[in-house]
Amino acid sequence: MELRHLQHFVAVAEDQHFTRAAERLMVSQSGLSASIRALERELRAPLFVRTTRRVTLTEAGRALLTEAERILAQVRSAHEAVAAVQGVLRGTLSVGAEQCIAGVHPPGLLAAFRRTHPDVEVRLRQHGSTVLAEEVAAGRLDLAFAYRTQDDTDQLRSVSLAVEPMYVLCHPEHRLAGAAAALSCEDVGDEVFVDFHPDWGPRRATDAAFAEAGVRRTVALEVNDVHSLLDLIDENLGVAVVPRHFRHKRPALTALPLKGAGERGYETVALLPPDGARSPAARALMGLLETGGG
Repeated sequence: MELRHLQHFVAVAEDQHFTRAAERLMVSQSGLSASIRALERELRAPLFVRTTRRVTLTEAGRALLTEAERILAQVRSAHEAVAAVQGVLRGTLSVGAEQCIAGVHPPGLLAAFRRTHPDVEVRLRQHGSTVLAEEVAAGRLDLAFAYRTQDDTDQLRSVSLAVEPMYVLCHPEHRLAGAAAALSCEDVGDEVFVDFHPDWGPRRATDAAFAEAGVRRTVALEVNDVHSLLDLIDENLGVAVVPRHFRHKRPALTALPLKGAGERGYETVALLPPDGARSPAARALMGLLETGGG
């Protein structure tokens, strides 16, 4: 099995189109098609369902995609490791992050990395924590900064960044704003909630806290960015339960501790592949983070 065939296969799987993949790879469409046919003959299975408009993966193709991406990531890491031994860090650093993650400031960290290693191409993808964990485990990302969604596995390791309690955030004229003490899930269960999509770390932490308390709640206003959440609360359209550091983003809003969420209600981590699979660029970025370079 040739690496070139795997590279071609992954490109077609990503673009879902032979012509677009061929243009991106800068190869002829006939050559790309021949490469895919050779791979299918070797594996004795069709990898794509072809139509006039697009191509989609077969079950065999989906199984191969995960392994192909992991193999190509390991090959890339091998090339970068040799360059690092020679004293030059090159290649690509692919980083994932949730919005407004606690314990790290990705823009500052990546800026410091680029100043130190200008020959490395830096890529950033923003997504929810579950997807980011899958991307790191599959080798599509070198590392990610996310909410802890699982224990360590053979394919995924984590380094704790921050642990925060959860707070109720509301408009200063909301009835909850006058509370003299911390609030419980029971105190706020009947409120109109503003929250993120279910894959986001703050949403997962809030859902876990209410599930543990046995309190049902309804998310009426669902958003995918922090500023929209804060704007909706600022208009007194609902309340939110968020990690402690969110209260500094809109000081005019009222923030009250949520009882029963626990001191480990919101833990953020750096998600990494196992030590032997980490790229030199990922090691360098974590080194900057650990020394406060970002």
